[in-house]
Amino acid sequence: PDVIIEAQFDDNDAEHGQDHLQDTLTDDIKKLSLDTAEKGKAAGVTGVHRIKLDDGLKINDPRLLPDEFLQRTAKVVYILEKKHSRAATGFIKLLADRNSELFKRCAMFSPVDHRVPRVYVPLADCPPDFVTKPEAYSQMLFICRIMDWKEDSNFASGQLCKSLGQAGEIEPESEGILTEYGVDFSDFSPEVLECLPQNRPWVISPGELAKRRDLR
Repeated sequence: PDVIIEAQFDDNDAEHGQDHLQDTLTDDIKKLSLDTAEKGKAAGVTGVHRIKLDDGLKINDPRLLPDEFLQRTAKVVYILEKKHSRAATGFIKLLADRNSELFKRCAMFSPVDHRVPRVYVPLADCPPDFVTKPEAYSQMLFICRIMDWKEDSNFASGQLCKSLGQAGEIEPESEGILTEYGVDFSDFSPEVLECLPQNRPWVISPGELAKRRDLR
């Protein structure tokens, strides 16, 4: 009594997407219903079985479509480990809307790494003359640490940690990279230095030099 519908798909179906496939299935079922009804009338049959799909599936149910036409979706349910240090290197500038209340409280931090969101930072963290002379800091690198990022906001909120120096110079750029990746580049403690030979300056003996390749 049940009618099994087998739809044939070609490249044109793939180009038109899922909506086209659903329309195709609907049209095929309508045609099959009409053909079945006409054949039933011609044979003098008063009752024609309706097409039914198992498990209560509808024509536009995605479970009827082949796997190659489905886009898998998912959602994040838990963060196991925060890999990013939440620190970023970038520049600060004034907000565009000078009449807003936010302009009086915050500045915009633009990270060099475009994978990191732009951040609202308090004006209190900025240099004292930043509001009056923002152009003086247009090429100055800063370190900002992201503190929060609300779901309904396009921008995160954070705090300026320190000024690194002029962009393009080796030392500020290197310090920014090390800070972003959480590398501790502070001076060694006295306890660590005591483990080293104390008769400084250290020299390599001639016998040791003879065995080594000089890469200086």
